[in-house]
Amino acid sequence: MVAIATPGFARPLHPFHAILLAFPLPLFLGALLSDLAFGANYHQQWANFASWLIAGGLVMGGFALAWAVVELFLLPRPQRRWQGFYIMALLVMWGLGFVNALVHAKDAWATMPEGLWLSIATVLLALLASWMGYSRFERGDVR
Repeated sequence: MVAIATPGFARPLHPFHAILLAFPLPLFLGALLSDLAFGANYHQQWANFASWLIAGGLVMGGFALAWAVVELFLLPRPQRRWQGFYIMALLVMWGLGFVNALVHAKDAWATMPEGLWLSIATVLLALLASWMGYSRFERGDVR
């Protein structure tokens, strides 16, 4: 039996990068769920949970973003464009997460509904960035 390599597939995601990328989505999702719980019963501790989860998502998302930027310079030229889209998704996710952290730094009563909408947007961007990071295939390839 002979194994044939498919030239269209990109280099797989580095295991450490995969670990870093695994954190932002569940942390930002936890913040969204905490915001939903705070909106349901207005216990201030839910807003505190959301603030800490957002902070964790920002730290780990920042490390994943830094790794992706360094990896951009190590990739061959054809793959750099797709890596750029991935970096932009991570950067926008991190930026919205930072604005969300600033909103959650206010009094717990003042975070709604702006904090909830920012949490939803951040989760969607984290989902997009995770999908882009883990899919790692070039244009025209079919899995």
